[in-house]
Amino acid sequence: MSYADTIFIQNCKDILSHGAWDTHLPVRPRWEDGTPAHTIKRFGLVNRYDLRAEFPVQTIRKMAFRTAADELLWIWQKKSNNIHDLNSRIWDAWADESGSIGKAYGYQLGVKHRYPEGEFDQVDRVLYDLTHNPSSRRILTNLYNHQDLHEMALYPCAWSVTFQVTGRTLNAILNQRSQDMLTANGWNVMQYALLVHLFAQVSGLEAGELVHVIADAHIYDRHVSLVEEIITRSPFEAPRLVLDPSITDFYSFTRDSFRLEGYQSHPLDAKIPVAV
Repeated sequence: MSYADTIFIQNCKDILSHGAWDTHLPVRPRWEDGTPAHTIKRFGLVNRYDLRAEFPVQTIRKMAFRTAADELLWIWQKKSNNIHDLNSRIWDAWADESGSIGKAYGYQLGVKHRYPEGEFDQVDRVLYDLTHNPSSRRILTNLYNHQDLHEMALYPCAWSVTFQVTGRTLNAILNQRSQDMLTANGWNVMQYALLVHLFAQVSGLEAGELVHVIADAHIYDRHVSLVEEIITRSPFEAPRLVLDPSITDFYSFTRDSFRLEGYQSHPLDAKIPVAV
């Protein structure tokens, strides 16, 4: 069965059995009808995915891989903060009338910084170091820029990635301050697993481990029944990620440069409410 399913089921059972409710506290998120969106949560989940063994995609519910990949490229390749550059409507609720989400996500990755070797934005600095300084312990990105938080429509949830090379293997740690388990966990895991594969290919490396560190892992009150139903399902085998092997430049990847081969999943017909 898919290891991503195993981890997700274990995490959700842990949260539902041992988590703490925040119903006694004031909370920022609201449901569409204005009701406060409360959660049951656990602190400090750490999940490890061996990308050499399989690509981590949930099968107990259908995952929109191409849409998730498109958002990844929107942030990391286009370095955009405007939803008009995105081929989905997942960010609409946070965008202003011009389509901007403020100085968040892609904006932060695209800001250039001065280094001894010259000026780089965060993505290009990672790509440079993976090729020229693979033994470095300083290969990381950071989206949580405190001086710009007041100009962000949403503070970054997945806010930092640290890359590490061992031999010819590229590993990464994804740090996440907050994780909506139903809507975002499977989404983020496959996104950043894909990112490790993309960076590895263009750097002449092989994808190794993705370690996912979640500070606040939570399930929203209106998601509990859906989660309880989903985690009773029997997972399928994990699919295989296929990349176009001819691409050696990160900026040449498109949504059509990769696919999941042999992906089977259970349908999810119910509409998932999203707290904003």
